[in-house]
Amino acid sequence: MSEVSVYVIANLIVTEAEHYRVYEKGFFPLLKKYGGSFITYDDSPVHLEGFSPREGRMIMFTFPSEQAATDWYADPDYQALSEHRRAGTRLESLTMVHGLPPRT
Repeated sequence: MSEVSVYVIANLIVTEAEHYRVYEKGFFPLLKKYGGSFITYDDSPVHLEGFSPREGRMIMFTFPSEQAATDWYADPDYQALSEHRRAGTRLESLTMVHGLPPRT
């Protein structure tokens, strides 16, 4: 059975821009280290139905597997860097969504 991609969706509110900028600068090399790819972000998402995130930035990125995403999140360098995110934002949610397996 082949691995399926996973997508990570974050919703956060930037409260201290300086801390968040440090996080942003260090984020991409660590994302790439685990085969991750940035998809997009939106500071003004349009909510269509159901429970709505209150406000903030929605960010989407992907990894080739759940293991890659888990390894990225557990990486000591990422955890050290994420202290800047924690200091500079209020994280509303960080969610991992599994992609569909390839059709045969």
